[in-house]
Amino acid sequence: MTGALSGIKVLDLSRVLAGPWATQMLGDLGAEVLKIEQPGQGDDTRRWGPPVLADDSGDSAYFLCANRNKRSLAIDLAQPAGADLIRRLAAQSDVVVENFRVGGLAKYGLDYASLAAINPRLVYCSITGFGQDGPYAQKGGYDFLIQAMGGLMSVTGDADGAPMKAGVPIVDLFTGTYATVAILAALRHRDATGEGQHIDCALLDTQLAMMSNQASNYLNGGAVPKRLGNDHPNIVPYRDYACADGGIVVALGNDRQFRDFMAILGLAEVAAEARFASVALRSANRAALHTHIAPAVATWRADDLIAAMEAAKLPAGKVQGVPAILADAHVAYRETVQDLARPDGTAMRVVGFPAKLSVTPAGYRIAPPRAGVDTRAALSEALGLSRDELDALAAAGVIS
Repeated sequence: MTGALSGIKVLDLSRVLAGPWATQMLGDLGAEVLKIEQPGQGDDTRRWGPPVLADDSGDSAYFLCANRNKRSLAIDLAQPAGADLIRRLAAQSDVVVENFRVGGLAKYGLDYASLAAINPRLVYCSITGFGQDGPYAQKGGYDFLIQAMGGLMSVTGDADGAPMKAGVPIVDLFTGTYATVAILAALRHRDATGEGQHIDCALLDTQLAMMSNQASNYLNGGAVPKRLGNDHPNIVPYRDYACADGGIVVALGNDRQFRDFMAILGLAEVAAEARFASVALRSANRAALHTHIAPAVATWRADDLIAAMEAAKLPAGKVQGVPAILADAHVAYRETVQDLARPDGTAMRVVGFPAKLSVTPAGYRIAPPRAGVDTRAALSEALGLSRDELDALAAAGVIS
């Protein structure tokens, strides 16, 4: 085991995306992650295809995005013997991550209070839709629902169109990322004091934090956020434009950049107009400014305009699809896409951990596993169970 988190043991009782996203990051950084799955069923996302792997597992491509660097154990925690196995694993774990409904694990003796009594150093992270308390605590929460309730859809989409969700489950992903940060902070505290703690991560709380400038505009300026398509609520020009052969994005954050861009377009006189002299004035007069910029941009080929902007140290880029960016030379140079294979040779490709650590880089040791493939080996290693004991548990349907 290598990586900054080498030696950290994580017990992953989560499924779908937010929890698995967090535990995958911990695994990428060197932690040992045991993923607990329901015998005969596994993580829900294993069946979220097509597309699916070309082997006989039927595992979806969706599942692959969040479950590398883990070992899969199929344990029925609803059975007393299964819950006992989980408790014994938790006793020697540093971190537990779960995303059951509030109170759902208490009846099995797997809630934070029960496991902390066994292992006071345990960092226990609960991920739910609305948190462990409050009027909505018992509600189920999914990414799409939270995007709607939490305000994200109200600011996403065309100005005259319907509210739209983001194209990826961004609330799940952000919640998993916040959970990882909180877990690392709790481990730092644990290492300093010997004291574990309970982390309460809610999708709705995450969504509100993600509203960032939009929430601040309302809280501190009374400005009600609204849908602006690809326009920015404060900065102009900051949007996509159509060139003669395709779309580009222009993202200019200050007055110097604006003036230099307008000069490239041959619109220096327009840039000098008083109504466009500042960020605030350009925002107030955005419609008028776009009537000048759009036709000027339309006369350029995308590559030529991007080259001219880059020569002037102005940010710009093409609007392109997933295949194009994954095939990009820069992405290849950065080794963003990693090739993995299961022990049986089943190949797969994943997008790796984005941060490049100079001393303890992320690693990709284990391809997303088949459901339950590591049950016997992991229980034998961690708990010292014999073959006869494992056979008896399998015969009782506790493990598979």
